[in-house]
Amino acid sequence: MPRPTARRLLWEPLKRRFGWMVLFEWRNKLLLAPGSIPLRCFEDAEVRRLAAQLRRPPEGLVATVIATHRRPEPLRAAIASALAQSVPDQVVIVVDDGAGLPELPDDPRLFAVSLARNIGVAGIVRNVGVRLTRSRYVAFLDDDNLWEPDHLSRALAALTGRDGSPAADGVYTALRRVLPDGRDHDVLSVPFDRRRAAHEAFLDTNAFVARRTPALHFSRLRRRPEVLPREDWEMIRRYARRHRVRHVPEATVRYLVNPASFFSDWRDAC
Repeated sequence: MPRPTARRLLWEPLKRRFGWMVLFEWRNKLLLAPGSIPLRCFEDAEVRRLAAQLRRPPEGLVATVIATHRRPEPLRAAIASALAQSVPDQVVIVVDDGAGLPELPDDPRLFAVSLARNIGVAGIVRNVGVRLTRSRYVAFLDDDNLWEPDHLSRALAALTGRDGSPAADGVYTALRRVLPDGRDHDVLSVPFDRRRAAHEAFLDTNAFVARRTPALHFSRLRRRPEVLPREDWEMIRRYARRHRVRHVPEATVRYLVNPASFFSDWRDAC
């Protein structure tokens, strides 16, 4: 039997103590932090430019931010599912990552902007959308996923305590993960535990709705597909440091599992 290396002898107790995702994120901040400065400058400049273009700031009880890039048909489906929510007091803001916007529905609740150039950093695209809105609550939907009509109403009931539980600052519902051929893959439903989140990748912003606070922003690190953990995990876990986050076990999100792109196999997490 091969003897464990010194690196592994050090890694295993650290992983048990802090969680492998936390360790990876410390590494990300060390290696990728220098590149975040120009990304933050780009984000600030785009917020100023696009705010000047909008006739009025998008404002409703809930603002849904949809980041998109060259997916016109799935985008229109995602927008339709967002506008079909049973919560009437809402706005939807689409932020295109520099590819140009397709033809979109004519709806006074829908706002759409395009970045000056492709930045390729999901966190920056979403941050622009968050900062352009003025809503009390913010939700997130990717351009290839869909919501059930009661997604926002269930989230708001949990946020305000109308469902009989203590009010929360942020909630995430269960994800129904769907294969490209339409078959169900699984349902991701994990009660929130910040310590558990250090070891498992079960947090996804498509299911997350939160009260707007200064903590509600994504990191400005350039996370390529091979960089773990993803910006979803980082933002929700950081938000939960000083805010109450809870889980709603009903599956209200239809999440496309695309084999050609990243998705978390949470059952096999390290």
